[in-house]
Order: sequence, then structure tokens, then C-alpha cells
Amino acid sequence: MSNSTTNGTMPARTNRSDATFQPRAHVQNALAPGTIDLPSLVPLMYALMLRNIASEGFTFSDPQAPGDISRNSKPGCVIAAPSFPAETPGIDEDYVFNWVRDGAITAMEVARSNLPARPGGVVPVLNDYVQFADLCYSNAHPTKGHACFTIAGESRAWTEQNDGPALQTVTILTAFDRLDPGTQKIAAALVNANVAFLLTAYEEPTTNLWEEHIGYSFFARAAQLRCFEEVLATPIAGIDKPDALRPAAARLREALDSHWDGSKYISVMAIPGGGGPPTPQRPATGGYDPNIDIVQACLYGAVPCTDTRMLATAAQLRSQWEEGGAAFYPINKADRELGLGPLFGRYPADVYDGDTAHPVLGGHPWALSTCNVAELHYRLAAQIRSSGRIPLDDLSAPFFAQSAVVASTAAGDAADALIATGDAMMQAVVCHSDNFELSEQFDGTTGYRRSVNNLTWSYASYLSAMRARATAV
Repeated sequence: MSNSTTNGTMPARTNRSDATFQPRAHVQNALAPGTIDLPSLVPLMYALMLRNIASEGFTFSDPQAPGDISRNSKPGCVIAAPSFPAETPGIDEDYVFNWVRDGAITAMEVARSNLPARPGGVVPVLNDYVQFADLCYSNAHPTKGHACFTIAGESRAWTEQNDGPALQTVTILTAFDRLDPGTQKIAAALVNANVAFLLTAYEEPTTNLWEEHIGYSFFARAAQLRCFEEVLATPIAGIDKPDALRPAAARLREALDSHWDGSKYISVMAIPGGGGPPTPQRPATGGYDPNIDIVQACLYGAVPCTDTRMLATAAQLRSQWEEGGAAFYPINKADRELGLGPLFGRYPADVYDGDTAHPVLGGHPWALSTCNVAELHYRLAAQIRSSGRIPLDDLSAPFFAQSAVVASTAAGDAADALIATGDAMMQAVVCHSDNFELSEQFDGTTGYRRSVNNLTWSYASYLSAMRARATAV
């Protein structure tokens, strides 16, 4: 999940062994490298993800008020994780809340699944999701881009994140045909309200994906662009298509280009102090790039997987966490000897591991980050196999070199190599899981789980990666 931190001088990176640190790992999977049947785990990962979605007969209590039934979860609430400080020693973050972004990413996997439906194709979980999303929208303040809500659908004091309404809209459009008629009316009205809000907000700064900086976010812009494009393309009756949508989409495409600094995409550009457009020379802060949210802007937003500038950024992401990199994880060296990995974190100067009271410069690998990069490889493999063309140029060459793909490599062989690279990353995620349960992070030295347990987005990212892999193979 995400966290709020303050900027300042952080301690040098160290692997914590102080008395305040409590190991949070049970059993890792001792399987021979390459023997894990990744697709076979999809039903399990799906079931583990569904545990974090409330329904009429499956209710969560608020850990801050366990006896107050008025604060119990409403159907359709997607908790970020069933983890809060009293339950997780050494973790001071409470994840028993509904984040709009995380909920949309999770519901997307439900919409893409083969979950049993009622007559007419209706999926009750998706009905619940839309109705809870509508409840949150009605309670959202101070803006309709509010990011986080209680499990009862009330606004929690948090940040404004304008990627959330965009991702929610994309998910609702995907799920629309699996809603009952009454919920479809709610869904159409919510999509129209989200779009109306985004048209007033897309050119404004927002709190970024990791909830640490306010500025012009590459991820938010990519998500908003995908939202506008899919609304323009949808045939669903009752979805408004305001005249302002097309010019707004064009401006967002131009804005995404402005994040390129000549070697990588910049995650967040600062709010200009003296007028004029923001530039890559004014990023949010040092050590924030390359940032994993650039890859996520491809998976969840409108950045194509063949964008060689994005691939150049992804290559730098990998190199910074491998041996010799600025934020090297020792576990990646050990895994490489077994044919696994690498594991990916968020960005080089990360300090978050679920315990904000004890920041550790360099951070740790995240399950969802690693699954997301693996998915990029799968998507690219599918595109190459379909088109017969490899998007290899001076910018993307380092990315392809990490999979031993060069200019003379045949398209089919390149696709196979990319799939193998993605598989090695996914194998590492499974091997370092806690008896197949996915936490938020893995320890950068030992590989054991860190931070909160059973992160919903971790499961959703695994499922999304496997959907992409099925297309690629």
C-alpha cells in the first residue's frame, strides 16, 4: 500500500537487526528453481484476494472500534490488507481501509475472472463494488479525488489522488456488462461524475501514487489519459462524452512527453514556483527516480508497452537493484545464482517498510512491483509475437539486453526470452512468499516477508501478470 512520509535526512541503508525489529515470516517455499507452475497458483491467489473484499455475509469490523457495528464494513469494500498495528508487531501502519486506486485494481481482476455469475451474467461482487464506490463518492471530501475511506464508506483524513477516479472509471466500464440493471444505472452516473471531476482536475497537481509528494504525476496523467480514451470509445448507453474530452486527452499526451529528461521518465515534476510549465529538471525530489510507477503507468494507464522511453526507464529500474546498483538488494544476488529474480522495489531512496518510526534508506523489494515488471515483459512478448516486430532502438537496447535480445534476434525467440525473464521474476515472488501468501514487501537481504501481510494489491498484481502471460504464450 502507500504511506505518507516527511522529507529530510535519512539514515544510511542498513539491514535492521535492532531490538525493535520483529521477524514477520513463517515458512518460505523450498521448491527447486523453475519448478513452480505459475498459472496453477491463479485459483489460490484469487481466493486469497477475495478474502479482502467485504460482502453481505462476509463482514470486517473496524479495528479502531471493534464493538461498534455501525463502523463495520459495507459490501463491496476492498481493504488494502487485514493488517493493523495491534495485529502486526513492528508495523505502525493501519491498512484496514479502502483506497480508491487499490479497490479499482482489485475489482478489475474480479471483472476479468471467470467468477460464477447469476442468471443474466450478473456477478454480485461487482454489484457490491460499484455500490460501495458510489457510497464513497457521495461521502468524498474535500474533493471527489479523495483517496481513502473507512470500511463503512466514510472519508478518512488522507490525501487527494486524481488517479483513483480514473482507474475506478476504467474498472466500471470493464465490469458494466456483469452488473444488474439497477447497478448499471448507478455505474453510469458514477462514471459521468468521475469524468466531470477529472475534466476540472487533470491539469492540476495531485498527490502522487506513493502518497509522498504533490506535483505533476506521470502515473496519474497516464491513468487519466486511459480513462478519457476508454470513455470516448465505449458504446455503453448513458455514458456522457463531453466535448472537452478529446482536447483534454491530447493535452495529457503532451504532458506525458514533458516528463522525459533524455534518459528516463520522471515520476513527479514539481509545481513551478514562478509560472511556466514544469520540466524534468524540476522533479519532486532527489532519489525518486527511476521509479516503478513508470512501469505501472503502462499497466494501469495509457503508456504503450512498446514505448522505448518507458523501456529505457525500466532497464534502469532493474539495474539499480542488482549487484553494483545504487539500491542493491543482496537477495537478488543470491536469487540470481538459483536462476530467480530479480525482485523490484519502488525507487532508490525509499525508506518505507511498514514501520514509519524506523525508516531504512533503500527500502525493500515489493511483491507488486516485481509482478508488475514481469507483466511488462509478458505484454511486450505478446505484442512482439503478434506484430513480428521488436521495438529495439538505442533507448530500449539496454532493456532487451537484460533478456539477451539483440538486433539479430528473431521475433519469436525474443518473445520467448521475455517470457522467461518474467517467469524468473514471478518464481522469485512465489519462492519468497509466506506459504504462498503475499505480503507487501520482502526483506532485501533475507527474502522473507516484511511490512503488512496479505496485501490485496499483491494478489491482484499476480493475477494480472498471469493474464498477460496467458496471452503471451
